[in-house]
This record gives sequence, structure tokens and C-alpha cells, in this order.
Amino acid sequence: MKRVLTTLAAAATLTFTGLVAQAEEAPSLVTILTEDQPQTQLMAMVLTMQAAQQGAAPHILLCGAAGDLALKDAPESATVGQPPKDMSPQGLMQKIMTLPGAKVEVCAIYLPALGQGPEVLLDGVGVAKPGEMAKAMMAADASMSF
Repeated sequence: MKRVLTTLAAAATLTFTGLVAQAEEAPSLVTILTEDQPQTQLMAMVLTMQAAQQGAAPHILLCGAAGDLALKDAPESATVGQPPKDMSPQGLMQKIMTLPGAKVEVCAIYLPALGQGPEVLLDGVGVAKPGEMAKAMMAADASMSF
């Protein structure tokens, strides 16, 4: 009987420890951006940064025209500062990339559509794998932003 109680106590401790560790993990914010308008791109980055500052782990997926934000040789629309703080969409995205747990990726079909390889991307930007991205979107702690 003593052995059963010891085993139950150990199991309860492990379960409680697991729940505490899970509760301490940052919730995930998945931002999917497809827009080509710099003001919209910047606002998506502003909201993502705000969520990160409130504890979310940001995961940004750039598709279509928004994928241009991830290019080393990005168009001027991605790099020119916007009012009121003269911040560019790419500049704020790069700040987000330095945050703990942050991830920025382009859609799996973005580079093939450009006829380019991953060498044209900023350092630290990856290419999303559809299965992993779907998993991130479906995670119980994930919030979505479009």
C-alpha cells in the first residue's frame, strides 16, 4: 500500500510539474501576411510586436507580395519608413526576429514562384514547411492574425 501511495504521489508531482511548465510557455501568435501595401504590412508588424511584448511567441508567415519583406534586396516599399515613427515594415520585422522564440518564414511556394533560392532571403528567415505551419496554426495555444 505504501508503494502504491508513493507511486501515486510521484505521478501527481510529475503531472503538476508538467502543467506548470506548460502554463509558463509563451502562447503562440501566428501572423499570416499577404498584403503588398506598406502601411498594412507595417501595422501587421506593429500588432505582432505588441503581442510579443505581452508575452506571445511570434511566428510570421509571409506569402505573395508580403514575401518581399524577407528579401535581402527588398523593394523600396518594404524598407522606407512610414509615419508616424518612420519605421519600415522590414525594419520592424527584423526587430521582431531578434525576440526569443520568434520565427519568420516565407510560404513554401514563394521562392519557386520567384525562380529564386533561399540565398535571396534575409539571414534568419526560413521557408515554411506546410505540415509544420499547419501544426503551428492548429496548436491549442495559437492565436491567428491575418
